[in-house]
Order: sequence, then C-alpha cells, then structure tokens
Amino acid sequence: MAVPKACAKCLGPYLEQLGFGTERVEAEIRALFPGARVGRVDRDTIRRRGAIAGLLARFAARELDVLVGTQMIAKGHDFPRVTLVGVVSADVGLGLADFRAGERTFQLLTQVAGRAGRGERTGEAIVQTLYPQHYSVRLACRQDYAAFFEREVEYRKGLRYPPFVALVNAVVRGRTFDEAMRLAQDLASALAGHAGPGGFTVLGPAPAPLTRLRGEHRVQIFLKGGRREKMRQAMRAALAALPEVRRRVVVDVDPLSVL
Repeated sequence: MAVPKACAKCLGPYLEQLGFGTERVEAEIRALFPGARVGRVDRDTIRRRGAIAGLLARFAARELDVLVGTQMIAKGHDFPRVTLVGVVSADVGLGLADFRAGERTFQLLTQVAGRAGRGERTGEAIVQTLYPQHYSVRLACRQDYAAFFEREVEYRKGLRYPPFVALVNAVVRGRTFDEAMRLAQDLASALAGHAGPGGFTVLGPAPAPLTRLRGEHRVQIFLKGGRREKMRQAMRAALAALPEVRRRVVVDVDPLSVL
C-alpha cells in the first residue's frame, strides 16, 4: 500500500516512519535491559578496518552480553557460551524476486540456530516471522532437511526452475532507464529469433529487482530451457550482431543470484 497522508485512526497528518533495522533492535534491547553491554555489527559499525574482528573478540571474551547484527554474524562463528539466539523479521528474504528465496531463508535460519548451544549448556533459538506456516520457516525450526528438500523440489519442478531447466540471466545497463530498456528489447528480439520450436523461452525484458546500481539503470532478460548449450550459442550470436548491447550487458549462465 502507498504511505498514507494521515493516520487512519485519528486523521492526524503528522506521521513518523519507524525502522526495524539493527539500530532499532539495539535501542530496544538497551531500553529493556539497561544493565546489558550491547554491541552492534552492521555496515555502519564496521567501516573501520579491523572493527568487526574487535567486536567479535570482545563478545568472545564476555566483554559484551548481547550482540546485535545483520546476516554477517549468522555464519561460522563459534561462541560456546551463547545460549539464546533471536531472529527478527526472519521472512524478509522470502519477498525477494529470486526463486531461491525459500532455500536461502532455510539456510540462514539453520545457520543462525546453530550459533546457540555450542558449549556444554543447551541453547534456544526464537524466530519472529509474519509467515510462521511458510515451509522454509517451519521446517528450518524443525531442522527437517529432508522435508524441506521435498517441498522445494516440488515448487521448482512445478514452476520450471533449476535444476529442472537451465537458466541464463542477462542484465543490460544504461545511463537512463529508457536506454537500458531499448537495448534489452533489441537483445530480446534477437534472442527470440534464435529460439526455434522446443528450444528455450525468452522472458522479459523487465526492470531488474535492483533497478539502479552504481548510478546505472538495469533491465533483465531470462532464458529458460532444457538445452543449455543452445541458449549459450543463441546469446553469443545475438550479442555478436549487437555490439552496442554487448558493451552494456552482463550474462550469467546458471546464476546463483537473479537480483
């Protein structure tokens, strides 16, 4: 929904936007536990070289009681005295325009839960989510890898996503959105001419999820099909005929991320 111009209850026009990022979580923890020593790990606090290593060392040495952070504290750290892990907005990744969103959410929650109870004392993980019945969240809480695999494979097969088809992602960049879309339309038309019956499907062009990056506008094209080599040949032929597009495109075969 669009941001309202007035409060729906009192009709007051003065609205304040409140965030739910790491700073807000840190502030709430400090208010609830004024005696706790709290550290925060995010891009703002680790810009200085060695800052993240220093914070993690302080936490390991028990100079900090609570560590608040983004996904960067979820993986690979071993703190035996940690007995409680909380995940705020565990479902935020499910809204990404990526067919691997459920898989990434399951992986992240599994890794986060693994930070608690690594020593002699047992641990607990509390997950906050708006979608507790989503299979990736529910099965991650149960640590049921086999059941998640079965549900994810069913989803991928039904919508024809990898590994059941091959995927090629082409991102066309432009100084303006109109330029990027024009170049992408030229590429899509050239690719469609090489598809042939039973070859592959051309999806797009459409604005990329990250529509603008490093000052450039981005438009996306996908190729989906069962013959990876045919798609590669078609992409090479199309780009060879479009030198202007070739200078402005990034092609990713079997992409790990489609953003």
